[in-house]
Amino acid sequence: MNTTQSAESAQTPDAIAQLATNAALPFENARAMPPSVYTSEAFLESELENIFRQDWFCAGRASALPKAGDYLTLELAGQPIMVVRGKDDLLHAQSNVCLHRMSTLLEGRGNKSAIVCPYHAWTYELSGELRAAPAMAENSTFCKHSKSMRLPAVRCEQWLGWIMVTLNADAAPVSEALAEVEALISDYQMENYEETFFETHNWNTNWKVLAENFMESYHLPVCHRGTIGGLSKLEDMDCPPGLAAFNYHTILKDDTLKIAMAHPSNERMQGDRRRTTFLLAIYPSLLITLTPGYFWYLSLHPDGVDRVNIMFGGGMSPEYVNDKEAREHFTALKTLLDEVNVEDRGCTEKVYKGLCSNLAAPGPLSHLERPNYDFAQYLAGKIAV
Repeated sequence: MNTTQSAESAQTPDAIAQLATNAALPFENARAMPPSVYTSEAFLESELENIFRQDWFCAGRASALPKAGDYLTLELAGQPIMVVRGKDDLLHAQSNVCLHRMSTLLEGRGNKSAIVCPYHAWTYELSGELRAAPAMAENSTFCKHSKSMRLPAVRCEQWLGWIMVTLNADAAPVSEALAEVEALISDYQMENYEETFFETHNWNTNWKVLAENFMESYHLPVCHRGTIGGLSKLEDMDCPPGLAAFNYHTILKDDTLKIAMAHPSNERMQGDRRRTTFLLAIYPSLLITLTPGYFWYLSLHPDGVDRVNIMFGGGMSPEYVNDKEAREHFTALKTLLDEVNVEDRGCTEKVYKGLCSNLAAPGPLSHLERPNYDFAQYLAGKIAV
């Protein structure tokens, strides 16, 4: 074993043990997670094995795939995956790797009438069955109609409009695992919100740094002083204890941003609920800002310890979708969100740079960082000593 491997082997148990010690503190004495949790390569491999290969992961919104042949692709814990709207109108998640010479099949998002391998043109139905394989007649072991000649399926469920996938055949159904989320926000009817934009990004920070940045609004007045900081009142933020599968906090908005309020035609929401914004962190990495008028979200996946792949999307509640004036407001809001992202990128990349310092040490958490404490509890429970 070389010096680097020896150092890494020593670092990983330390990172796991340090996280366990950190998570064992009561909230009144809570501190930020230790730097090793973010910087250890082997700790990341533990996350991929115990979290991303086990839990449900958000692949986007079902409304983004409305027609037969619409598809999206992603990589989950090293496994290339596609999600395709079939001719049966169902969503099919399956391996994005050809059964022949193992090329990946599709890239990005789009629409296909069939899935054709870009290497040798093996062709699959939208639901994964092999349709054609050129020049294979002389191979006596090949049978196009064999049950093995279909792309391996990946578990896929829709939940409140989200496409959720998992590599874990034994994972509890999403609706069961996230029943408490559904009860918390049932009057928002998030399943009917329509996605109007989607982008992908890659930032130079650890995935957990960005997740934690979303989970707390303590940073808003400072990090976002050029955009939304002046609208963020720390005294109006409520950070209750999290639950097993998620944490959340809420902010009360005023009509400075009318699209954040319930639409006049929305009669199901009453009182302060008409102006309450939920910031939901659904483990491991689906982060949703949900208002009565619009939503935006991040779905995060590690790209090494020092980079994170980001799916970034958003849209409007059904009452606003056909409101011409609201669409103009949302266009302005998207411009604002882009500016906020620039600020968040700067802040989170600075945090990761600081984490890599030999002098870095975790400080005490504010009461407004309760969700970060709960996130550490989740991670520690998944990656035990």
